[in-house]
Amino acid sequence: MHRPIFVAFMLFLAALPATASADTLQFKLLQNQSRATFKTDAPLETIVGTTAAAGISGSLSVDPARPQGARGKISVDMALVRSGVDKRDADMLTKGYLDAQADEANKLVTFEIKSVEIAGPLEPGRETPAKVHGTLTVKQRPVDVVADARVTYVKLTPEQVEGQKRFGFTADNVKVRAKFGTLFTNHGMQVPQLLFLKVSNDIQLETDLTFVRQ
Repeated sequence: MHRPIFVAFMLFLAALPATASADTLQFKLLQNQSRATFKTDAPLETIVGTTAAAGISGSLSVDPARPQGARGKISVDMALVRSGVDKRDADMLTKGYLDAQADEANKLVTFEIKSVEIAGPLEPGRETPAKVHGTLTVKQRPVDVVADARVTYVKLTPEQVEGQKRFGFTADNVKVRAKFGTLFTNHGMQVPQLLFLKVSNDIQLETDLTFVRQ
């Protein structure tokens, strides 16, 4: 291959990654418009824990034309999760469960997005079903999970942005509603017990997240 042609070819290849990444948008979790909950069944009730706004954070990188390659991470501070019973909330941070006294990092539950199964691009204003593959880490023990999700990409006109500024929105945001499950024992925790009756080992997690473009 002649040198001028070779140089041109190599410059073309070098430009490809930049072209591909140029369409990837960066989003930050909007805390006051997001929540995460966990549920587990007890003999006499279903225990539901919900995050405070300050207890959830995260980021998302996604090209709306190719959402399959989305990456991101969401973190929940379990010390700020409330289930309606203060003693129960405090017990979840103790030895045998999260054991946050031994290591403060145990307070954080994280979900890292690895890939997304979704049909086609994200169309503005349209809710699209998806399966989100990721790693759920509880008590610093990671487990691969698949979440059933519904994703909505929202593009606002300049006029709409003015009306939405008080909520923290900019021209683009992504809403993700997802459900997935794990087990207490997957993460080295004992199954909780109320009096002499054990709570279910199953934990169901749900998220309702809004990411705003940076």
